[in-house]
Amino acid sequence: MQSAETPPQRPRAVGRGDKMRAAVLAATLTELTLSGYAGLTVEGVAQRAGVHKTTIYRNWKDSDSLVADALTGHFATEVPIPDTGAVESDLRELARSLVTSMTSEAGRALLATALAEAGRTPKLAAVKEAVFDDRFRRARIVVTRAVDRGELPAGTDPTELLKTLVAPIYFRLVFTGDPVDGSTADQAVRVALAAAHARALPPPEPA
Repeated sequence: MQSAETPPQRPRAVGRGDKMRAAVLAATLTELTLSGYAGLTVEGVAQRAGVHKTTIYRNWKDSDSLVADALTGHFATEVPIPDTGAVESDLRELARSLVTSMTSEAGRALLATALAEAGRTPKLAAVKEAVFDDRFRRARIVVTRAVDRGELPAGTDPTELLKTLVAPIYFRLVFTGDPVDGSTADQAVRVALAAAHARALPPPEPA
């Protein structure tokens, strides 16, 4: 006589390598969006991704490194690094992509994870720092190309300019709740460029 109990559902196979990694990171983002950082579990990610949790532990040392990879990959994809040939249009595309990404439902949830909860969770604070460091590292080329073309003063610190660019966008998103749209991005570009041309940005730190 067969048991009336329903056997546990086995994870569907998603393959290995890049395909598995993509499935796990996508599942992590979905879990963050639905449950937040506090509600995320490796077991939940594994079930959603269709892999065994041992597969995750073989590739990521803990849930924090998994979250860091997922957030880094998301922002790298959603906010690509432009190369239009001019610094103003490069920065405008960068800022507008950031606005589009961060004002989506998923973007707001991930922003809450990366920023709002970091103050309460020391491990997540380290994840947030790693994600932002990666974003600034990837986007530096926009500023260094502009300096090489003579569009920006020699010695302009790429990270400080990029911080000046994104600061008003994140300020509205996180603190004031004011509307954030394309005009917000364009104004941020004008402010960042004006600060750079006025040499008002902090100088690079000594190597």
